[in-house]
Order: sequence, then C-alpha cells, then structure tokens
Amino acid sequence: MSEELNLNEMLKIRREKLAKLQEMGKNPFEVETYNLTHHSIDIKDNFEELEGKEVSIAGRLMSKRVQGKASFVDIQDQDGRIQCYVRKDRIGEEDYDLFVTYDIGDIVGIKGEVFKTKKEEISVKANEVQLLSKSLQTLPEKFHGLKDQDLRYRQRYVDLIVNPEVKKAFFIRNKATKAIKEYLDNRGYLEVDTPILNTIAGGASAKPFITHHNTLDIDMYLRIANELYLKRLIVGGFEKVYEMGRMFRNEGMSIKHNPEYTCIELYEAYADYKDMMEMTENIVAYAAQKALGTTKINYQGTEIDFTPPWNRMSMQEAVKQYAGVDFDEITTDEEAVKVAKEKGLEIKPEMKRGHVINDLFEEYAEQHLIQPTFITHHPVEVSPLAKRNPEDPSITNRFEAFVNTWEIANAFSELNDPIDQRGRFMDQLRQRELGDDEAQMLDEDFLNALEVGLPPTGGLGIGIDRVMMLLTNSSSIRDVLLFPTMKPIVANKSENIE
Repeated sequence: MSEELNLNEMLKIRREKLAKLQEMGKNPFEVETYNLTHHSIDIKDNFEELEGKEVSIAGRLMSKRVQGKASFVDIQDQDGRIQCYVRKDRIGEEDYDLFVTYDIGDIVGIKGEVFKTKKEEISVKANEVQLLSKSLQTLPEKFHGLKDQDLRYRQRYVDLIVNPEVKKAFFIRNKATKAIKEYLDNRGYLEVDTPILNTIAGGASAKPFITHHNTLDIDMYLRIANELYLKRLIVGGFEKVYEMGRMFRNEGMSIKHNPEYTCIELYEAYADYKDMMEMTENIVAYAAQKALGTTKINYQGTEIDFTPPWNRMSMQEAVKQYAGVDFDEITTDEEAVKVAKEKGLEIKPEMKRGHVINDLFEEYAEQHLIQPTFITHHPVEVSPLAKRNPEDPSITNRFEAFVNTWEIANAFSELNDPIDQRGRFMDQLRQRELGDDEAQMLDEDFLNALEVGLPPTGGLGIGIDRVMMLLTNSSSIRDVLLFPTMKPIVANKSENIE
C-alpha cells in the first residue's frame, strides 16, 4: 500500500511540475519540432571528425547525476545512449534551475560540443537544453522485475525504452524482411497487394475471423491466406509475384501462434515444388546472412545451420523412421485406420490412409526435425491445392520446411487441373459438413480462373514470424511482434507502470 501511495505521489509531483512550466509559458507540449543533427551512434562512430564541433541531439532522459552546479545525464535515442555534461555557467542559471527539475523519462534536446571526459567517455558538453516533452509516468528501474510479465507486451512502448535487446530484435527483423524482398526483387518478382477482406475464406485449412459489411449486408472474412488471389494473377499473365502481409486465423494462441501473423507467399509460372525448395533454403539463408552476418545461429542453446542444401525426406519415410510404420505395406484405408487405433490416434469421420500418414507424422516425426529439413510428398487428402505426383497419384508434389520442430514454410507444384480441383473442393465441403470447420470452402471464381488456364506453377508460403524467432533467438512469437494480441485487462491508472 505504501508503494502505491509513493507512486501516486510521484505522479502528482510530475503533474505539478508540468503545471508550473505552463504557468511560466514553457509548456513542453507546445514544442512542435527540434533541429536534430546527430544520433548517439553517429557521434561515437565519428568522434575524431566531430570532436570540438557543435551537435544537436534529442532523446529520453534515462539517468541524471546532479553535482551542484554541474550534472551528468544519459540521453537515449533510437540507436543507444550518450552522456551529456550540463553546467550552470554554460546554459545559464534560469535554464539550469529548470533542468535539474526534469524527470527520468522526459524527452529533451541538447545542443553542445563533442568531447571526451577524463574517463575517456565520448560525451556532449551542453550549451543549450530544451524540454521537448514531459513524461507524466514513471519508468521502471528494471522492467524484467515486473510481477506481471505480460505487461512487457501490453506496454511495448515501455519495453522498448528500458530493454535495448528488445529493440535490437526488431532491427534484426527489419533487416531480414528487407533481405527477403530484396532476394525476390533481384530475381524479377513483382510485389503485389491482395484483399484482406474476403467473401470466401480460402487458400488454407484454418478458422477465419468473421466480420460484416453493412453496405453490402454480407458477412466477410479476414484472409487466412492470399494464395488464391495470387494464383489468379499468374492466370492473368504475371509470371512471378509475391506478397508479404498479415494473415488472420481464429485459432489457439501459444509461444508460436498469434491470431494475426506475417506470411510471405510467392508464385512463379513454369516452376515446380523443387524450384520452390531451392528458393526456400536460399531465401532463409540470405536473410540470416544479411541480418546476422552468418547462416549458422544458436537458438536457445542449439546450433542450427541454414546453409543450403537442407535435408530432404518424404513424409512416408519420416513416418517409417520415427513411428515405425511402413505405408508401402499398408495400401487400404481400413488397414490405415486400424494402425491409427493401435497408435492411439484420434479417429475422425471418413478417415483415410492419407490422413493417418499425416497424423502419424505430426505425432511422431515433427519433434525430431531440429536442423532445416524438407518433408516432401504429402498425401492428397491433406493437400487440396497441390498437384498430384504423376508416378503415385495418392501423394502430391508438396513439401513443408521444418526447423527446430516447427513448420516454417509450405509449398507445392500448384494444382492447375480445374476438374481435379473441383473434386478436391467438394471433398473439403464434405469434411465441413462432418464438422471440420477448418476445411476449405468452395471458390467458384477461383475454379473459373483455373478453367481460363493456370500455367504450371510453383508456389511457396513462409511464416515470417517463426523465422524471426529463430534469427533473434526469441522463445515466444510475442517477442518478434511489436504489438502481439493480448486479452484486455482493467487496471487502475497508477498500476499501469510500476
């Protein structure tokens, strides 16, 4: 209770300081601009050139050591911190007396000369100090010491201020996403935008978010994938397209699942799943090299090597190796379901051989896929948009890429037979009728596009957030999303930041 009273008292004092400044005609919230010439890293990296010269910096006041007529402060900007030396006889008595009342968290601008202290610390000797914005809240001294860890995600703006490593993760993410686009741009791909509001939730097996369009008086869906629109563009004559953007799935949340997430999908005419396999390993390796300077990372104590080529294994081979079931000897749905019962799998309506292979893979094999591995040739029953393998029509020319047991990419030779595609959609509709609300919907316009003619096409989707978790050594997807989805809480204003 005493801590709460102390906090309330500190917040009250900050507001009183603001009121006094406003009475003096020095309202910081009326400041509109500041002539910023350098950032902290610019000064440190170019000290020899800037020594003795005047610079203007701005940032958040993170520490203050007042020693009579002189003070040392640390100013934090987007690149880091720099020390500033403030003397009463340099900035004037009135400004200095105001300066010593500034609080940790206030945003200030400082103009002064670059120098080194006796301890060889690069600093700025202030000639002018200006309060640019008043912080009316208190910053935590040690953010990881919060009782409620979720507060880091709920108040990301505070997390970014007090935890430099958090900001670093997002700089890495920025470099990596730029690198992915650069890789595709350099290979003649066209970046496009497709609708986020859809009248049909298609392109993936997932539960959609449903909203309502008032003017049209129809329900609409936030996209669960952009696949069907991108393939329409290949039909229209574009030969290489990609889109990186948000997808939305109304499903569970975990350390690797967020209801909205970032994915990139790309499609290339006259290419197949093997081309997409090569594309996947090269894209991820290129992003790692650009963002980290290496293709070998340490993720939570495990070394992972993204250097191409990656391991390759068919789903049936993985099931044989890790589940001990050889599907070369199991040819009927009845035999497969019997094996599923013996292995303790959930038996679903109209379960077929392909469903059992997929379920056994997920149950027994995924957990072993630590190093980058391509799992190929998924059963047709779980691949409604992939082209059949001509030598074995029960499987598809598809792959998923796994790293650290996670699926990070999904790709295939795109099904371009409109008759086969209609049959697959109808099978999905039957699954929906049997209660599978993740089964895909029938998209007549997409079928019409296929009838117009889709050339042989390779398609690929990469889960950007999971790749970024690996590159930033983050244990939760929330650590690579600036504003992850959180359940709202009701809290007293004074309890927002402790």
